[in-house]
Amino acid sequence: MSVDLDALLTMSYGLYLVTSRKGERLNGQVSNAVMQVTDSPPRLAVAINRSELTHEFIESSGVFAVTVLDEETPMELIGLFGFKSGRDVDKLARVSYSTGVTGCALVREHALACLEARVTGRLEAGSHTIFLGEVADAQILGRGRPMTYAYYREVLRGKTPPTAPTYRAPGASVERPLGGAGAREEGNAVATAKKYVCDVCGYIYDPEKGDPTSGVAPGTPFEKLPPDWVCPVCGAGKDQFSPAD
Repeated sequence: MSVDLDALLTMSYGLYLVTSRKGERLNGQVSNAVMQVTDSPPRLAVAINRSELTHEFIESSGVFAVTVLDEETPMELIGLFGFKSGRDVDKLARVSYSTGVTGCALVREHALACLEARVTGRLEAGSHTIFLGEVADAQILGRGRPMTYAYYREVLRGKTPPTAPTYRAPGASVERPLGGAGAREEGNAVATAKKYVCDVCGYIYDPEKGDPTSGVAPGTPFEKLPPDWVCPVCGAGKDQFSPAD
């Protein structure tokens, strides 16, 4: 029996910021594994990699908060919380947030809603722990369309960090190109220009597609990118890119 891993990508996910605390310290990360599991009382479940600092904080405090992001969330914000470790960077120092009833940070930038929960149970699931929490507070912060994992992958061409439950190891299967059809058959330099890969997060800069989110037009070779251009996913500079194989 064969397992087509692409079947898992048809499942619907959101894209959220999950925060927690340990004493006075605050931290958070991007997660696509958040769901409501009961309505009375309302309970949430979130899966967090056991190696993450946020996992350590949730274990310590027994609380977590979830920020629902909108579709206009910039890749820089996603990269900060998705590809940088709280062990190296004070992520909350770089964003606007308030403190909720649980003491967790409620990130308010590009937020549609914030929910806080107190842990009532847990399930060990290999590399991840699934924390079950009863909602302690919830509030609407904005109106708009929530960011989905599909939108992040297919429209923004975002990558998945190795600690995510949906991470696909290189060679596990052949992924379809993100963000539309593959390269056009054009007999010019743009069609054959070399792609470059971010050494930090794996984002691939494709000259044919450019980087519309940063104002880089399709057809711009990597060498012609502005000196201050950064990876739209994690914020790495041009010097942290290598030619793609």
